[in-house]
This record gives sequence, structure tokens and C-alpha cells, in this order.
Amino acid sequence: MNLGIGHGVLSPVDVNSLSEDEVDRLIGMAWEDRTPFEAIEVQFGLKENQVRALMRRHLKPGSFRRWRVRVKGRSTKHARLRGFSTGRFRSASQRRS
Repeated sequence: MNLGIGHGVLSPVDVNSLSEDEVDRLIGMAWEDRTPFEAIEVQFGLKENQVRALMRRHLKPGSFRRWRVRVKGRSTKHARLRGFSTGRFRSASQRRS
């Protein structure tokens, strides 16, 4: 199963050329709070506006509206707005492994 890892930013992908598995993975990543649009662009070669169009096409209207409200202005969905550069936030009380 190819999840678009080979696409990269250097070779933009036609949204219509994505497999059903790739679309499912992309939708999952778009719903995840901590996955920035830049990570989706690196993996699938799609800009934020292309992800938005794909979500509009594949989600029910109400689901799309809820997703837009959820991600609009959310700092974790945009790498330049994040309070950290890499990795995940880890609480000081969380056990280190």
C-alpha cells in the first residue's frame, strides 16, 4: 500500500490520482489536531487549500463544517503558529522512556 510517501513536495500530486487508502489516511491526518498541514504537504504533496477541497468532496456537509470550525486558526495545524518546532509536548510529570 502506497501512502504517498514517495510523492513529496517536489512532485505535487493530483488529488484525483490518490487511492482510496491514501484518501482515508489523508482525511485521518487532517482530523488529527497535532498533524500540521505542512506534514500532509510533505507526505502527499497537497497544499492546505487542496486538503480543504478534498475534505469538502469526501465528507458530509455537516462533517466538513465541523472540521473547518475545528481546524480554523488552530495553532497546532500550522507549523509556523506552533509553540514548538519538533516532537510532542511532554509534561514534566510524564515518565521519560
